[in-house]
Amino acid sequence: MTRGSILCYLRSILSNGHPSHTLPDMPPPDRLTVLKTSKLYIGGRFVRTESGRVWPANTPAGNHVANTCWASRKDLREAVRAARSAQKGWATASPYLKGQILYRMAEMLEDRCDAFVNEIVRGGVSNKEEAELELKASVDRLVYFAGWSDKITAVFGSVNPVSTPHFNFTVPEPTGVVGLLCPNEPSLLAFVSMLAASLVLGNAVVAVVSESQPLAGASFGEVLATSDVPAGVVNLLTGKQSELAAPMRTHLDVNAIVAAAQDADMRALLGQAVATNLKRVSLIDVDDWYGPAGEDPYQILKTAEMKTTWHPVGV
Repeated sequence: MTRGSILCYLRSILSNGHPSHTLPDMPPPDRLTVLKTSKLYIGGRFVRTESGRVWPANTPAGNHVANTCWASRKDLREAVRAARSAQKGWATASPYLKGQILYRMAEMLEDRCDAFVNEIVRGGVSNKEEAELELKASVDRLVYFAGWSDKITAVFGSVNPVSTPHFNFTVPEPTGVVGLLCPNEPSLLAFVSMLAASLVLGNAVVAVVSESQPLAGASFGEVLATSDVPAGVVNLLTGKQSELAAPMRTHLDVNAIVAAAQDADMRALLGQAVATNLKRVSLIDVDDWYGPAGEDPYQILKTAEMKTTWHPVGV
């Protein structure tokens, strides 16, 4: 504002008792854009990485639009510790409750659709229509797996014929703490599909979201925080998957790994865990996350243990 415009503004106040309705034109101020830095989601809290490192998130055109934390080995260990503490309580929750919480996640994701569409577009999707399609498919995928919560035992369990006077039942149970290595794209849909398939039976999850398009996966912690998910049941890490895959592979408190990583060296590294510590490792390769392969209920069994119980007849 010039000195003259300031004087006119003051005279208006003195003469009328209030400023005039039309204020002098002011040029837009120069300002520095405040970029969001997405934190890690560990133990139900949003935390910064202990290393202090930040991973810049850029558009395909190279524009710097946000930052994400660059998780370290120690962050992974903290996430596994939180998951182990929460897993027993989550596993003993009723199937109805687990289904309701997954459905609540779908509700909160739908409620934040505009924000997530923006995150998907900034992460690298070419247009808004494609991002909206991915967002809607992600919401539908959560609802789909929520419906499986009270049907898993009926579909995949069995009553086995035996030649002795016993009842013999086989039922799927959660394997424990599951590590997820999610593909780069579709960044939200693939992550949600892997997460829901692992959660619905009662596992706790440590997920490393898309490395090249981390914004939507990192922001999903804001959905979890408002969806009644018990603290520690889901833990989200961002950063280099190759750096986090090695400690995840050797950590003895991680019972299973589901990886959609396409890097041949990483897949070979993860495969070694089967021999070194008998960890269950599933290397999945889904061509179309929108199609039947993305919602295959047999994905649930990749993080399940089949428990057989014998009970004598007549007792």
